[in-house]
Amino acid sequence: MSKKSSVKSADFIPGPGGETQQRGGEPLTTNHGVPISDNQNSLKLGLRGPTLLEDFVLREKIFHFDHERIPERIVHARGTGAHGYFECTNPIPELSKASLFQKKGARVPVFCRFSTVAGSKGSKDTPRDVRGFAVKFYTEEGNWDLVGNNMPVFFIQDAIKFPDLIHAVKPEADRGFPQAASAHDTFWDFVSLMPESMHTVLWLMSDRALPRSLRMMEGFGVHTFVLENAQGDTHLVKFHWKPKQGVQSTLWDEAVKISGADPDYHRRDMFEAIQAGQYPEWELGIQVFDQAWADRQPYDVLDATKLIPEEEIPVQIIGRMVLDRYPDNFFAETEQVAFLPSNIVPGIDFSNDPLLQGRLFSYLDTQKSRLGTANFHQIPINAPKCPMHNFQRDGMMQTQVFKGRATYEPNSLAQVGEPAGPRAVEQGFETVARHHIASVDKCRVRARTFADHFTQPRLFYRSQTPIEQAHIVDGFVFELSKVQLNHVRLRMLGQLQNVDQDLAQQVAEGLGLHLPEKIAPAKAPIDMPLSDALSILKQTCPVAGRTLGLLVSDGADAKQVQSLQHAVEQAGASIKVIAEKVGGVTLSDGTHLPADENINGAPSVLFDAVALIVAQKQVSHLAKQKAVQDFISDAYAHYKAIAYCSEAQQLLDQPHIYSDDFIFELRKPQLIVDRLASRYWDRNV
Repeated sequence: MSKKSSVKSADFIPGPGGETQQRGGEPLTTNHGVPISDNQNSLKLGLRGPTLLEDFVLREKIFHFDHERIPERIVHARGTGAHGYFECTNPIPELSKASLFQKKGARVPVFCRFSTVAGSKGSKDTPRDVRGFAVKFYTEEGNWDLVGNNMPVFFIQDAIKFPDLIHAVKPEADRGFPQAASAHDTFWDFVSLMPESMHTVLWLMSDRALPRSLRMMEGFGVHTFVLENAQGDTHLVKFHWKPKQGVQSTLWDEAVKISGADPDYHRRDMFEAIQAGQYPEWELGIQVFDQAWADRQPYDVLDATKLIPEEEIPVQIIGRMVLDRYPDNFFAETEQVAFLPSNIVPGIDFSNDPLLQGRLFSYLDTQKSRLGTANFHQIPINAPKCPMHNFQRDGMMQTQVFKGRATYEPNSLAQVGEPAGPRAVEQGFETVARHHIASVDKCRVRARTFADHFTQPRLFYRSQTPIEQAHIVDGFVFELSKVQLNHVRLRMLGQLQNVDQDLAQQVAEGLGLHLPEKIAPAKAPIDMPLSDALSILKQTCPVAGRTLGLLVSDGADAKQVQSLQHAVEQAGASIKVIAEKVGGVTLSDGTHLPADENINGAPSVLFDAVALIVAQKQVSHLAKQKAVQDFISDAYAHYKAIAYCSEAQQLLDQPHIYSDDFIFELRKPQLIVDRLASRYWDRNV
């Protein structure tokens, strides 16, 4: 029995001009609490006269509306976030005195925001781009913000080049396009002149830049940080997030089609997973080492364009993050959250990484511009959940009401019985003593240990499978084909030869160009042992959290549908029912099956695998529909599993679709479930 609506028809009262007046519920008021009697009409002089300036209800409403938008982030403008918790699973008091790492099972609240880098707030979710991965830990010792990306390296070594990098990748200044894209002249002109960018460019051209889901990408702190224990002993550290859903990406063709079918694909996926109780989860891991080990490496651990291979220092898991609640209000929380790399707690400190040092200033500075006040830390999403006391006062939008006259220290007001305010404590944060900066001159120079720009790009490329290497080649060919300056293409080919000669040759052939002379590197690259951890396809992914697209028709076999639904749900995956009409279908047993999507709005690029359960009498009709043809041909072209009932065989009789191990008749639902997280890369497409 359906529930009756809580809104009565009597609540809607037609006005003299046919407008709808609504009554009932809490009184509607102005921002200052004055009850409003009419929210449909402005105050006029007579029925058809001019609107009066004295209408404070109208003026306040329009005034507030005109100022609802705030400046978007200069980078990472488009994003989504979620609340959750961090749980310590392997305490490390021997490494850090940070409170959140002291006790197994201890939890602290977190807010995590994922984002693209280059695009504006209104751009799409699925461009080829780096993804931001920022986590705010609300600890008992204050907020710790781990502000990283889904790639362990970055384009530049020194923060002084950050404005240049972003200016280069943003829409070109004279024409305002392309949006959310690096495939244009200014970006490639810049990076081809910046050999230090080559490592991240390889990652950007790889499948890592096209995540299947925000739930299925790794996160990295990027920089080297310092851990300090209670005894004052220090270690260097790199932070890693490992997704429990596994790492998976889309193909470029899928990403392009997804952006048209659903530009909100990633944020919708995150929202729906949380709503369904399939909470995204990551493990927090660390790579710990000392200065002596760092000094022996052929690269500088303070160089943000370098990573530490996991084969050399395995990632030690110390905790997990679970995101279990979507924001109640996107603007108040996701849009207004302010992440600051300078937010650290006792037991964690900064290294001398020059990119990190610049970020410590930049992120604090930009919040004032974006949020309009130095008091942005008082916005609930930014406020610490532990006590906060200091002598910082006033400023725009001050919400705290401080009592007394103690606005400075030291003071002696306690001697006359007045509140004296807070005091510094011995247990407070102390900067870790630096090891190698005593008795040195100030200088504006790049260390020679930062000069090797090609060893790690070579390591990354050669650690990929042949399929992934082909995707990298395709990425370069697509991007450089969009570049209109031929000398930039040639320069990039000259740089790529320092990474791998075969890579450069394949890109040149894809562009129809001859290889130019190799550009001499500042330091000759060396060959490092290959790292399987850098490859996506060398890792396994769980089925849980995947989505199967099920195309059904009227008269479809009810038992087959129900059996498939049960198998998918048992595996922790989800199933989306797709039909010709969104109203659903009537199955063979007469039951009604609602549809989640109309076939015209649910291409197979939105799903991890597809299944076809249709009635024989509907096959001829469905076979004529372009959306159905594309649903099947795209799944095939993107190497996905296709399961079908015997009646649907005719739908597969398309040119260029050949039988293989991932195309099979749906006799055992478990076969398609087992293939949800995989692709058949041996398919000839």
